[in-house]
Amino acid sequence: MRTDLLSDPVDGLDEALAAVDAFDRVLVAGLLRPQPAQTDGLTALTDAVVGTPLASRVAEAAEKAAAGAAGEEHFVALAAARTALMGSAHDALVARVGDVTGRPRAEATAPAAGGEGPAANVLAAARAWLCDIARAGWQGIDHELVAGAAPVVSAMLPDPLLRRQATLLDGFAAELAASCPGATLERVPVRRWADLWSRALLLTLPGATRASSTATATGRLLPLGVDVQEHATAVQAQVHAVFEPADGAAPRLVRAAVSAPKPDTVVGAGLWQLLRPRMSLLAAVSEGRSMEVDAMPVTAEGDLVWDDERARAGEPADPFATARVILSTASDPVTVPLDRHPVRIAVPVLVEGYAVEHDDGATAFAVAGHRMAVDTDRAPVAGPLTPEAVAASGACIGLLRWDAGAFVLQPLAVETTVRKKTVAVHAGAWAGGTTDKVGVRAEKAATDSVAVLRERAGRLLRK
Repeated sequence: MRTDLLSDPVDGLDEALAAVDAFDRVLVAGLLRPQPAQTDGLTALTDAVVGTPLASRVAEAAEKAAAGAAGEEHFVALAAARTALMGSAHDALVARVGDVTGRPRAEATAPAAGGEGPAANVLAAARAWLCDIARAGWQGIDHELVAGAAPVVSAMLPDPLLRRQATLLDGFAAELAASCPGATLERVPVRRWADLWSRALLLTLPGATRASSTATATGRLLPLGVDVQEHATAVQAQVHAVFEPADGAAPRLVRAAVSAPKPDTVVGAGLWQLLRPRMSLLAAVSEGRSMEVDAMPVTAEGDLVWDDERARAGEPADPFATARVILSTASDPVTVPLDRHPVRIAVPVLVEGYAVEHDDGATAFAVAGHRMAVDTDRAPVAGPLTPEAVAASGACIGLLRWDAGAFVLQPLAVETTVRKKTVAVHAGAWAGGTTDKVGVRAEKAATDSVAVLRERAGRLLRK
């Protein structure tokens, strides 16, 4: 790895993000009665897309918004410009990551031809609500305005084609509702809410959720590690792996994700009990095995559409051996246009031969004279990987991310020395079950909690 490149400035990145920040501040006060100061933010967005196909539409939209006369088409144009700038930042950072790792990148493919789109009237209703939110601004939201999303979400949820938009809209509305009234907010999550608003708005457009092209994968899957993402009502485990095609083609990086709804009382190792029955791959990760897949659907972006019927356990496979031997030759997946955002960057890498540094509670790896920040807070509590294990390690498989203006490493697994023996500690070690004493105790506590919840749910259903 060229770790020296991680701290070098990326051309144009600061300017693109500055334009995004300027526009995001416009949304704080809203565009119902825009003030002169907000015109500067709209101008910054307009200037940033000069010379692009969006230029004329964004200029018109900014003019209408500054006059307080913006309609749906104008808000869509502003959201598109903001998304394009975040996409350009994503592309620049991904290119830098490619320079750091030296790995090839897969070629982008055209999305699949779209069939009949989902109900246009429901999407129009969602778009109207989002435009009303932009007019009010974050400081102008109240419970009545935010509640307008509820009937829209209810109309979306029964349609599988609208489930993605419904989930995003529901989560966004829940965050806004928890912050009402906006006039009393001491701190506004400016970029986050602008991210959610612009993404939700663009996903209401025809063709925005067109399915990506899908192929099939037959060959060997070599897991590298598991990234766990948890919220109060949902949990997801995403397995990062190297796929070796049976036809001898070049290896590629792929992902396989499984998610499940959860009550907020199920935490820690209990999460695996919700996810484990849905994906046999988790057991393979826990046992340190490869998997043989046969005609497993895979998108052009490298996401496996997991089907247990198309997979079987393979031979033992050490993730660190995989990382040392194959990872450097595996091609990185592409990203679909609407998903191009710096927060989406999560690139598997192997780091070795480092010294661990601590500065004001923050952990970093010193690699070849260069400092790499390490985000130990992302390690899930549903596994044995702890900040202490990271601090005692000498090799690390992790995800290279971009956070708060810098590259950071999220550990997925580390090698450390225990009693003069090299021991691997994995974040997903308990995914398929464990004999580890700490893990067994955590599983038992979670089992008791889940059993009580299931008994109560059954009692309610019987009534």
